[in-house]
Amino acid sequence: MKTSDRNTRVTVTRNGPYLVTGDLSLCEQTIGTDSDGESEEWIEKILPSPGPKFALCRCGHSNNKPFCDGSHARVGFIGTEVAARTMYLDQAEAFDGPFLALLDVESLCAFARFCDPKGQVWSQVAKTDDPEVRATFIRQVQNCPSGRLVVWDKARGSAIEPELAPSIGLIEDPAEGCSGPLWLRGGIAVVSADGEEYEVRNRMTLCRCGGSRNKPFCDGTHAAIKFRAK
Repeated sequence: MKTSDRNTRVTVTRNGPYLVTGDLSLCEQTIGTDSDGESEEWIEKILPSPGPKFALCRCGHSNNKPFCDGSHARVGFIGTEVAARTMYLDQAEAFDGPFLALLDVESLCAFARFCDPKGQVWSQVAKTDDPEVRATFIRQVQNCPSGRLVVWDKARGSAIEPELAPSIGLIEDPAEGCSGPLWLRGGIAVVSADGEEYEVRNRMTLCRCGGSRNKPFCDGTHAAIKFRAK
């Protein structure tokens, strides 16, 4: 769905960390909530540049998070990749609306909950002929960090995606009392341990708690186990 800069990539190592190459910034991305406790906005904090090459913890046990300190070997981490290599559009379920559709690949859910406010996006899509509902719908879907949810313009036959500069976000979720996944933004290539490249997408989330059952992608397990990166 997006073309990547071939000089920037994240490589999954076998039972080890993510190796990051290229000029990618790191930032803390905190889920900000409204007065009802529902996900409302992303609060960004830019972090010092780690340099052109660095390794990010994948097992969840590093004492130097988000960076790897070799703990994966000590704990015997098994990080076998099991996520489907199928293209997003071939996996997606479509929910139809007047001018827009909602595409949904549930297995990619990172449990950020931006889909829930205002009656949930699955219900909103049927009312997107209303400009106010449409604006809310697009904003909520585009805030989905994993790209599980995508707004589809039916007339153009293409996705409506936010413009995101390539960067890696470290998600924090105070409402759930946990740290979330690595948020890859702006079309960063992810290469599997066997050398095959996953489809490049504008928004992706990689597991950093070590517990996902859809590795290398996040499946929301961090919330269930209350993973903390701090």
